[in-house]
Amino acid sequence: MGDKRVKVGVVGLGRFGRLHALTLAGLAETELVAVVARRQTSLDAIRSELPEVPGWLDLGRAIKESAADAWVVACSTDDHVRVTKTLLQAGKCVLLEKPVSVDLSEAESLAPLVRSDSSNLMLGHILLFNSEFRQLREEVAQRGRPILIDCVRHRPASIVRDFPGENPLHAAMVHDLYAAQVLMKREEPQRFSARLHRTESGEVDLAIAQVEWSGGTIGTFAASYLTPTGMPPRGFDRTEVFGQGWVVRVSPNPRPIEVWDDRARWPMALEIRTDASGATGMMAEELRCFSRVVRGLETVPVGATYSDALQTQRWMNQLQAAAVD
Repeated sequence: MGDKRVKVGVVGLGRFGRLHALTLAGLAETELVAVVARRQTSLDAIRSELPEVPGWLDLGRAIKESAADAWVVACSTDDHVRVTKTLLQAGKCVLLEKPVSVDLSEAESLAPLVRSDSSNLMLGHILLFNSEFRQLREEVAQRGRPILIDCVRHRPASIVRDFPGENPLHAAMVHDLYAAQVLMKREEPQRFSARLHRTESGEVDLAIAQVEWSGGTIGTFAASYLTPTGMPPRGFDRTEVFGQGWVVRVSPNPRPIEVWDDRARWPMALEIRTDASGATGMMAEELRCFSRVVRGLETVPVGATYSDALQTQRWMNQLQAAAVD
């Protein structure tokens, strides 16, 4: 495809799908040529922000009638495999928001359609492109093997009420497991253990896990739905990596800008900005990387290949199997 802008479509216009669409529209490397949603109201809403971008309710028609060579799949997780399979069968390149599926065997069913280098299927992992994590990764690479990787990812307590059945082990901790996978260069752990805490109604609001590698590195992970309303709207994240004689700490969420009026506000919980002057932040860098992958200018980075996604999903299954209340 040379240096031409990559024509991209987006499937799913929820919170992240909308951000993908707005970001793609603001990048010099891409041209947003299609959006696909389940409901007309979603298409109507995005039209007020992106009036020139055509929309469809039928994916098959969108593939045939749009000029999109690549697609971002940001629909509901239950539809990930079905939609991705349709796009891969049509010869399109896909950026799929993780997880591939809630079911490992369903996720594995895509294998016959994915190229050996995963160049037609890249997993959405914006944390890889977060500026603090990129620097942390460089520091670890320079300083040597970690002794301890300690990650916390806490989200609002209201999630328990608003999204019953959502488990922080799967919905929150998975991001830090991906990060550990990258820091440990895909090395397979030897031991898994986990504990869960439940509310009085039986919902999981806290997951604590430990992962051990054969070289002695230990990973500890905590993910919860426990932060009160007075804290940032997406809770907070922190990662600390300890080595022999060194420590690196990052606190990427919320971003260090706060606003106070009638209440405290954190306008940039994530490193994502989309506006008319251009998109910046980790989603912009992820989509720039995807455009280079589509053009054959770059390979899919560690942590974002299909095999990486399956490895991390297997880790999740082992933690779930080992978890005790």
